[in-house]
Amino acid sequence: MNQTLYTIDLIGTFVFAISGALAGSGKKLDIFGATFLAFVTAVGGGTVRDLLIGSLPVGWIQDINYLIAILAGVVCTYFFKRYILPLKKTFFIFDTIGIAVFTILGMNKALGLGVHPVMAIMMGMVSAVVGGVIRDTLTNEIPLIFRQEIYATACIAGGISFWLVGFVSPFPVVNVGITILVIIAIRVLAIRNRWSLPGIG
Repeated sequence: MNQTLYTIDLIGTFVFAISGALAGSGKKLDIFGATFLAFVTAVGGGTVRDLLIGSLPVGWIQDINYLIAILAGVVCTYFFKRYILPLKKTFFIFDTIGIAVFTILGMNKALGLGVHPVMAIMMGMVSAVVGGVIRDTLTNEIPLIFRQEIYATACIAGGISFWLVGFVSPFPVVNVGITILVIIAIRVLAIRNRWSLPGIG
């Protein structure tokens, strides 16, 4: 199970890197700027989480495969951008799976260090969405989680599911599967039915 999560984590890193590189391309950044955006999008959330919970050195520094996944995302964007842009639905699914896995991994890491479950849920959300916040901030866009779209809320709901199911299921694979399905279902239904959180005024 750990190997499966690790593999999906690398795929999520790759997809998030493409997201960052595409954002850089849209802002007419040079290759270094686009690569930097890809990097912070892919590992920004995990880095902030590790710093907050005192897990040092941060995760990606200890595993070269994350850097390879990011560079692969940049290279794919550079050479295949025209083919990638039409795949919005495909990338939506991969992005959603990515935030689900990042939520689970973030929670697991926080819980393993003795963080309170409520804070661990928050750390799962941080893992999943902060990279995108940094990307959007650097490109002068309003971050997605601050708009009226169900995104971070789906991560919180998935984190709660992961925590609660853990009380009744002795099988981690069931817990992980249900959590991923919860986040995917919320994201898909929110987009399909145009659900959104209410504005503040």
